[in-house]
Amino acid sequence: MNGERRRIRIGLLGFYHEANSFAPVQVDDAYVRAAGTFWGEDVLREFRGSASTAGGFIAAAEADGQVDLVPMVLSVLVPAGPVTAEALATQVGYFRESLAANGPFDGVLVVLHGAAVAEDVDDVDGHLLGVVRDAVGPGVVIGTSLDLHANISARMCEAADLLNTYRTNPHVDARPMAEEIGHLVFDAARGVIVPTLAFVPIPAFINILRQNTDVSPMSDVIADVVATAALTGVLTATVAEGYPYADVPEMGMSAVVITDDAPVQAAELARALAERVWERRDEFDARIPKPEEALEIASSTDATPVLLLDVGDNVGGGSPGDSVVLLDAAIRTDFRDLVSIVHDPAAAASAHRTGVGGVLDVVIGPSAAAVRGKATVIGLSDGTFEATGTLHAGFRRFDAGPSAALRLGTGQTVVVTTRVTLPLTPVQLEEIGLSLTDYRAIVAKGVHSPLAGYGPRVGLVLQVDTPGVTGADCSLLPYRRRRRPLFPLERDAHL
Repeated sequence: MNGERRRIRIGLLGFYHEANSFAPVQVDDAYVRAAGTFWGEDVLREFRGSASTAGGFIAAAEADGQVDLVPMVLSVLVPAGPVTAEALATQVGYFRESLAANGPFDGVLVVLHGAAVAEDVDDVDGHLLGVVRDAVGPGVVIGTSLDLHANISARMCEAADLLNTYRTNPHVDARPMAEEIGHLVFDAARGVIVPTLAFVPIPAFINILRQNTDVSPMSDVIADVVATAALTGVLTATVAEGYPYADVPEMGMSAVVITDDAPVQAAELARALAERVWERRDEFDARIPKPEEALEIASSTDATPVLLLDVGDNVGGGSPGDSVVLLDAAIRTDFRDLVSIVHDPAAAASAHRTGVGGVLDVVIGPSAAAVRGKATVIGLSDGTFEATGTLHAGFRRFDAGPSAALRLGTGQTVVVTTRVTLPLTPVQLEEIGLSLTDYRAIVAKGVHSPLAGYGPRVGLVLQVDTPGVTGADCSLLPYRRRRRPLFPLERDAHL
């Protein structure tokens, strides 16, 4: 009987990656293997109970009680550069083989970021959704819940029946937004609803500095989204911030509204959301202090510790996490009470050979701009740690590889890691024996993602204008493939 609460079979798979077109580290098969690919029941064991997108899909299925969830294959990567053609072909093969071996399905839930790019495919997420659609056919419901930084494409919206994004940045609602999509997919699979989707691309991107959804203009944008989603007949609504470091034609903001069998209403509401975003476009830029100015503020404030956000080396945006620009500025200005985490496998290995209490000569950071000198090893760890509480995107387990805390001869402290790790939690410092209260300033290589974990434990947050592949001034980036005109790079853009 159409619409009855019958038992349904739902597939679960995904490839979650945010690709910075300008980042130096490409994602090849070895990179994916190192990050970890989960198969079958291991997907459930790893993500059940987490606040991640996969955790939300699993929770929705278990809450429904009449869903046979079929986990297949899932990789979740730390942001980096584009995916190689070979690595994308590997993932496509995994998708096709898993779907063929485990079907048939009433619906499929796909874990994607929305800003993945490959050497040979600009829109990886749309491509993978197309692979799923080709495999399951037109009658099977497909749903995905994307990162708020998704560069949503027409191809994604054609392949997926149901789609939303997070509504927070820092991303603390990955699980509930995925649960929403899960329940909608189940309803659609049972014939309870008929999703009708409208997509309106917006020829603008919002500077990374203004993407915090707790403050205007994004707080106002999200308020409009929530109000639209609450209207009768609307299943879900989205405004994606877009990801400005992906040099692809789809780069930019967008609005999506999905209604229950009401395509005209969906189109009107999506257009209205896009127009309200466009009216606020002049608010989408900002100025922040350079390193020396930020350190001067940190040295004089009583609101300590100060979290210094290294915008240009934002690991969450695909940067390599090896910049020492802020560390070098602290050395030059004799700012001693500072700790920074830097990806430097060679320094970490040397420190482990030396041992706690030992003194070694160090060269930290890229060779052209490295910090050099003597350092004392004050802590060692294997770099694995787990955090509880609210964290960006629902992450909880981390592996920075063998790590070491070094006290430089100039007074600053550096934690050097073997692997690039998202700087989401003070637990990374604490597990190696450091305390936030020992420092006047902590450097985190991010923009918004560290705020969920660090924010409640610091006195002041400063975004710092540093150079790098995630620098705040996007006019300096060598775009070749993005659409034109695109506001604010071209002021004559129009909706």
